[in-house]
Amino acid sequence: MSSDVIEHDGVLTDALRAKLIEAAREAQKRAYAPYSLFAVGAAVLDENLRIHSGCNVENAAYPEGMCAEAGALSAMVLAGGKRVVAVAIVGKGPISITPCGGCRQKLREFATANLQILVGDDESLRETFTLEQLLPRSFGPEHL
Repeated sequence: MSSDVIEHDGVLTDALRAKLIEAAREAQKRAYAPYSLFAVGAAVLDENLRIHSGCNVENAAYPEGMCAEAGALSAMVLAGGKRVVAVAIVGKGPISITPCGGCRQKLREFATANLQILVGDDESLRETFTLEQLLPRSFGPEHL
């Protein structure tokens, strides 16, 4: 990876962090959430330092909707990406919006336990987590 994008300890640079959050914010603007009115945007950074975005898409049959993280992962796979280096999720509300349990497992398929998960809103980056913090002792492809 380019050292001007990822610092020596694996932490994203401020510039890349800002690009990732902004991509999630742009995706959030296109969310289809007529039922819950809870628009979410996500952006994943792949191993080639490309950003792929997704938004939540609701459906009248609620279980048939799609989370923003799943959409971003699908866009990454379609573009040939194989590994997630970082992810940003943007939502509204008084508390930080982290990936649901299903999306945590979907992210785990393409990432390691130290995946950086940036959580923000329209105005700021609120918190940063690792996948290990949100999905401890996870089951991944290496277990098969």
